[in-house]
Amino acid sequence: MLHAAGIHSHGELAQLGAVAAWRRIRRHAGKSVSLNLLWALEGALTGRHWQDIARKERSRLLAELAAQDEQDVPAPP
Repeated sequence: MLHAAGIHSHGELAQLGAVAAWRRIRRHAGKSVSLNLLWALEGALTGRHWQDIARKERSRLLAELAAQDEQDVPAPP
């Protein structure tokens, strides 16, 4: 999944961040990409298992995801 989305190293993942990487993967893989992958990407960046990502951190990631999604919505004419 990562390679198909153009992410070939931990450094590239770190540069993008978990949310941007998840969004890129979702664009390439489709709507079937789970939020568990977002937690796993965050875990990969912080050296933790995806299930160890705390609820507070998950909420922060979801807020960041929502903010990036809002930036992608074109303004009305």
